Amino acid sequence: MIENIRKVLHTGISVNNMEESVAWYEKNLGFKAISDAYAPPLGARIVFIRREDLDYEIELFQYDVPKPIPADRLMPNSDLQTVGTKHVAFLVDDMAALKRDFLANGVDIAHEVHMGTDSVMFIRDCNGVLLEFIQK
Repeated sequence: MIENIRKVLHTGISVNNMEESVAWYEKNLGFKAISDAYAPPLGARIVFIRREDLDYEIELFQYDVPKPIPADRLMPNSDLQTVGTKHVAFLVDDMAALKRDFLANGVDIAHEVHMGTDSVMFIRDCNGVLLEFIQK
């Protein structure tokens, strides 16, 4: 086993519109922008957003010429069949309260299911990217 890996630093997500995405993640998930740069070799703007209480960051990419998300990546079950990284999952204490907040903010709820005693909810961010929430 490799023992010098210390923690997960961030997850990368490509977005269509950086301002809209940063605002969405702040309003709905409490992340705050901590850096903003342009990477000429990539042709992309990169903004890191962070939740201090989670000690976790998301790296948002806005390419000069973004490619749209494929339709089969918009639904959790079909997305899971496609090889590759799937989603970020967050542990929550109160799924009902989270759902009320999401509905009040107009968040697109993609799928809800109970798996044993766990409640699971998938939402789509403002770009259609799936995010998962689990209450154990």
